[in-house]
Amino acid sequence: MQNEKENKTDCSPEQCETCGDTSCASRQGGRPHSAPVQDDARLKARLNRIRRKIIVMSGKGGVGKSTVAVNLAMSAMLAGQRVGLLDVDLHGPSVPTMLGLVGCRMEGGVDGMLPVEVGGLKVLSTGFLLQNNDDPVIWRGPMKMGVIRQFIEDVAWGDLDLLVIDVPPGTGDEPLSICQLISDLEGAVIVTTPQKVAAADVRKSINFCNEVGVKVLGVIENMSGFACPKCGEVTPILRANGGRPMAEEMGVPFLGSIPIDPLVAESGDDGKAFVESAASSPAAGAFREIVRELALGEKNA
Repeated sequence: MQNEKENKTDCSPEQCETCGDTSCASRQGGRPHSAPVQDDARLKARLNRIRRKIIVMSGKGGVGKSTVAVNLAMSAMLAGQRVGLLDVDLHGPSVPTMLGLVGCRMEGGVDGMLPVEVGGLKVLSTGFLLQNNDDPVIWRGPMKMGVIRQFIEDVAWGDLDLLVIDVPPGTGDEPLSICQLISDLEGAVIVTTPQKVAAADVRKSINFCNEVGVKVLGVIENMSGFACPKCGEVTPILRANGGRPMAEEMGVPFLGSIPIDPLVAESGDDGKAFVESAASSPAAGAFREIVRELALGEKNA
């Protein structure tokens, strides 16, 4: 009869999350037992063809993180870059809706699965894998790690100048998996809103990046005042300028503020990036300044 330690060591990936064995690779956030080591070469080969990799994070939900990720990717593409957008918000993928791709499905190619393309932007999301858009995704930690790995390793991304990675709020499985799989992440863009409760959660995201060795490229304050659709004047609604002092206190760059703009919501609902469809809006103007700060349109940045 096997002893308790042997039973724990022989656990399956599905059991690893609750088996209690601290020596298990899955418990430590590493590769599940079933993933072959030789796949590392394939993963590295895919990543070597992508020059820059940026992760977009938030401390809490509802701050417009996916909106920022979509428009970062689209801005770089409009500047002439070859860009991919990887949506690893596995339980609540919103990128397909924001880009008008609901109902699209991935197809197989000679070199792997093919991302869905929109205007030259290569996009991959869990939403493309669901039979019904209302189906829930009920996955535990080890399975999430495996799926995210497949999103990079088994997908024919080709040669890219930039890969923007949209992860769900918080500091859980998905952002941790990305940081472990992509050793040369350029850094993280962290999104907040002005009020203190959101800024407090952003501190956790910054500390997460510090612990896993990922550079914080900067903080974006979204929903920073209301931009009048008639005159363009920005009026504070939420607590003003909560992001800047927090970023300064944490010692990371403050990239800028994006006002609440009805055109932003309309663009997302219509499946369009607001930097393109509402280019004259105050929000798009503020976002272009952020993009310049991050040098996303520069080939050799």
